[in-house]
Amino acid sequence: MSMVDWDSAEAIGTKLAPAGPDISPSEANDAVAELMAVAAASIDPVRQTTGLIADESHHRTVIVDRDAWIASNVASMQLVVQPLEARMRAEQVPSLLAAASAKAGAVQVGASLAWVSTKVLGQYEALTAPGQPGRLLLVAPNIVATERLLDVPARDFRMWVALHEETHRVQFGANPWLVDHFRAEIDTFLAGMDITNGEAMKRIGAIVMAAVRVLGGSVDASVVDAAQTPAQKDVFTRLTAFMSLLEGHADYVMDAVGPSVVPSLDEIRSRFDHRRNNPSSGDGLLRRLMGMDAKLKQYTDGRKFVAGVVDQVGMAGFNEVWQSPQTLPTATEIADPSSWVTRVLP
Repeated sequence: MSMVDWDSAEAIGTKLAPAGPDISPSEANDAVAELMAVAAASIDPVRQTTGLIADESHHRTVIVDRDAWIASNVASMQLVVQPLEARMRAEQVPSLLAAASAKAGAVQVGASLAWVSTKVLGQYEALTAPGQPGRLLLVAPNIVATERLLDVPARDFRMWVALHEETHRVQFGANPWLVDHFRAEIDTFLAGMDITNGEAMKRIGAIVMAAVRVLGGSVDASVVDAAQTPAQKDVFTRLTAFMSLLEGHADYVMDAVGPSVVPSLDEIRSRFDHRRNNPSSGDGLLRRLMGMDAKLKQYTDGRKFVAGVVDQVGMAGFNEVWQSPQTLPTATEIADPSSWVTRVLP
């Protein structure tokens, strides 16, 4: 028994996802080759900037289109909700209710992924099947479309994006406990779901999309507030701080490498932030409905936290954040870097 008809969700997502930018086969091949090159070239600058070393033997970069990104995320989502699906089987959720919820969930998940697939530039797959290393995904059509829209040098923009995603790879690769911590927090959240309640089952699509937002780095809970217990709200608060740290650190590093690595860095950051902060009316509405505004806030808040700590104690002092769950910043500390320094580095 599955919470979502995953095959249908993927089929709906790929059907609804619009085509990418108009690009010739030779241009597409060149873009793929260059994205692979900048992904490899981003390893040393990220290592030098962060001071973190991750095993390169498990480094896998994959250049994907929107359909492949959707398929990857459907597979990841299935892994995330496996414990909850096991509970459904154990607690014998009525089959007719479960089947109806699975179909409804497929529509919501598929449609949501179709829209997000046009926005995401890259992603590091941290949550994978046991024994399977993570992958660094770069979504070629979205990167090409965005660099054209911003009218910035293509190679510089591609390197800039690769630096962000490589930082995520290094975060998890240099600190393997982060994966277990991340998975445990998500499992704790899902364990609090009331799957014996008919109304909760009717909201299964919203519940799964909460997991999607967690997986993608956005932990706004507005869509599923009615289904949450106080304990779940506590988990979301912790995950908000955790994802703010990860996203803010990656955002800080992609700029900290400097113009020697990305010559047009200042121009790219200025134009990118302007576009991020001024969405069209339609995109703005969908961002709020999907909880994406919370994700964008994580970039800003997290970057300020990282910059604030590094200014006080340097990057080596900041890296104490990766020691254990106890050294991760709380939501309060994300907004007050000095309080984290005082607690962790007295």
